[in-house]
Amino acid sequence: MTLMVKRVALTLSLLSVFFATACGSSTPQAAPHVQGQVVSCASIAHNPAITKGTTVPCIDGGAGQILESVKGPVVLNVWGSWCAPCMQEIPHFVDLAQTKKVAIVGVDVEEPNMKVGRAFILSHGMTWPILFDPDGRTKALYGIGVPVTWFINAQGVVTYRHVGIITSDAILYSEVKKYLGISI
Repeated sequence: MTLMVKRVALTLSLLSVFFATACGSSTPQAAPHVQGQVVSCASIAHNPAITKGTTVPCIDGGAGQILESVKGPVVLNVWGSWCAPCMQEIPHFVDLAQTKKVAIVGVDVEEPNMKVGRAFILSHGMTWPILFDPDGRTKALYGIGVPVTWFINAQGVVTYRHVGIITSDAILYSEVKKYLGISI
C-alpha cells in the first residue's frame, strides 16, 4: 500500500510540474533590454478602399483601424496582458521590432481597460502600434484564444496564421521569411 501511495504522490508531483511549466507563469516578465512605448496607429499600412469591417480603437487613444484593411508586409499579433503564453512570446516580437525589417501590429484583447494594456506595453518593451479590442469584437475575425499571429502580405492577404505561442526568434524569423519573403 505504501508503494502505491508513493507512486500516486510522485505522479501528482510530476503532473503539477508539467502544468506549471506548460501553462507558464502568471507573473509578467518584463523585457529588460528595451523600454516600451505606446505608439500611434497612424503608421499602420492599410487599404483606404476598404471602408467597412471590424474597427477597433488604437491603444494610444487615437484613431482606430478597420482590421480587414490592414496590409503589409506585417506581422499582426493578437495578445492579452493576462495571457501567460503571450508574455512568454513578447520578447521575440521585441527582438523582431529591433531589426526594423518588418512592421508589427498588435491587437490587445480582453483587457479590463486601456490603462492595463498601456502598462503592459511599457513594461514589456513593446514599440509598435497596438490596437485595442474593448469588447471582443475581433473574435469573429481572429477567433477565440490567444496568442495568435497573422502574417499579412503587401496586398493585404493573410499568408499564414500561427496559432499558439512563438517560442523562439528563430521560429518567428523563419515564418517572416517563409510567409512574407523577408529575411531577418
